[in-house]
Amino acid sequence: MACLKGVNAVMLDISGVLKDTADGADVAIPGSVNAVNRLKEAGIPIRFCTNETTTTRKNLVDRLQKLGFSIKEEEVFSPAPAVCQVLRQRGLRPHLLVHPASEADFDAVDKNKPNCVVIGDAAENFSYENMNKAFQTLIAMDNPVLISMGKGKYYKDSNSLILDVGAYMKALEYACDIEADVVGKPSASFFLAVLQDMERVPEETLMVGDDIESDVGGAQRCGIRAALVRTGKYRSSDENHPKVKPDIIVNDLSQLVDELLAAGGKL
Repeated sequence: MACLKGVNAVMLDISGVLKDTADGADVAIPGSVNAVNRLKEAGIPIRFCTNETTTTRKNLVDRLQKLGFSIKEEEVFSPAPAVCQVLRQRGLRPHLLVHPASEADFDAVDKNKPNCVVIGDAAENFSYENMNKAFQTLIAMDNPVLISMGKGKYYKDSNSLILDVGAYMKALEYACDIEADVVGKPSASFFLAVLQDMERVPEETLMVGDDIESDVGGAQRCGIRAALVRTGKYRSSDENHPKVKPDIIVNDLSQLVDELLAAGGKL
């Protein structure tokens, strides 16, 4: 298809594009393992771009490899490592409101006498007590700093839509009259870091995701073409979004790879 002409690098979302969760277990979306293999066999550089913050990057890669995906840890871009870099650069010590399984990503970070709050998808840890503690930490600061690992509204888990970190981020923004620093999709810095790693420019890169705003909208604002898949948390209303119009809509990643290779996508 014309909109895929000239694409020679691909960014792939993980949850909802490569895999889903059923009954608490990861399940590869049909055709996705082979689709990744076909991209790599064609010599097309791939980076896996996720806002997953309920586990460490290493554990996420291990799980994907068990599903059959050809994937290396250095190919995965996730918010936690980027946040740790921001914390070190800015001399920040976080109060963490994150999922227990992801806390290991912050082991090397100084957390004494917090001067900021870092929020991720804490799932069951988003209790009133924990949200209130994060609020109290922020409101006690002269210049409150809130760092959010993504700002998704919801995601799909075991056939249900689940509130994501963005809803809780907005609550703290409202209560403290501040604006969070977002690390992860849809922030431009996230996409630009991936482009730099691949040594590609926006015009020759395609983002593939199931989130119309964070994946598609975020990429397009950086000049990156974007495909919406009808898997994961996709809803039919996404195709009529008032502000975001995908460059292409496909049923799944397998169809996208068919279209891309037919359009001559290659290194």
